[in-house]
Amino acid sequence: MQNLTRRRAVLVAPGSDERKALKALRSTADEVVLDLEDAVASAKKAEARDLVRRLVLESDGSRAVAVRINALTTPWAEDDLALCASLGAALTSIVVPKVETAQDLVRADHALAGTDIGLQALVETPVGVQNIADITRAVDRLESVIIGYADLGAALGRSRTALPEHWLAIQDGILVAARAAGIQAIDGPFLGIADDDAFRHSAAWTSALGFDGKWVIHPAQVESAAAAFTPTDTAVEDARRVIDALAAAEAAGAGAAQLDGQMLDEAVAVAARRVLAQVGAQ
Repeated sequence: MQNLTRRRAVLVAPGSDERKALKALRSTADEVVLDLEDAVASAKKAEARDLVRRLVLESDGSRAVAVRINALTTPWAEDDLALCASLGAALTSIVVPKVETAQDLVRADHALAGTDIGLQALVETPVGVQNIADITRAVDRLESVIIGYADLGAALGRSRTALPEHWLAIQDGILVAARAAGIQAIDGPFLGIADDDAFRHSAAWTSALGFDGKWVIHPAQVESAAAAFTPTDTAVEDARRVIDALAAAEAAGAGAAQLDGQMLDEAVAVAARRVLAQVGAQ
């Protein structure tokens, strides 16, 4: 896996509401997504774009900042992409909503030419789920894929009260595609704003599956989300021992490494590196 931004808890804030956006930027979320899409009325798109420009340029760099642009089929997408490209190093990535084909990401990638801004794909339609393998391999700039439950659930006819377990087939399909492409799999937002047992169960479920983090829509959920996707101290120590053992074997010219009487292979190394990445260690 490439060296990617840590995204255990990703807080989404409306790009048209300065108070809420500033509160998000001052939170402990690993990443803040300033939303130009669903959270902004059509008549307020240009105004929100100006606010987002200022907020990104004034951010202190203490956490990753992304912008969710409007869907590429809308009349606002080109201006959104131009704005984001102009922000340069101040912007970590762009979230492209309603991604359905690899070509969607190629278009966004071209708009970002000459920058180091990353891309994230929000998959929230049946067609997007169907094309997930192509989407996750579309461009080198792609860092993560996110499940958009609200739109996807509506398109599928799935109940808004469906449990996390009811999404297993889609979650596993997206996770496998992301891992095969070497990018992150991020769980989409829970459709409630409380930090309650239902939200914590949702986070614990996808963390156990192997996801890297979760979107949240209220600051109260940030701490629980981060905790759910943070490895235990024991897991971190075990991961460090694995990496150290592999490094020692390589330095000694050994063809294989052992730890506690067990052979270490690349699968164990990949898992160890992912654990360390989740705590911000190398």
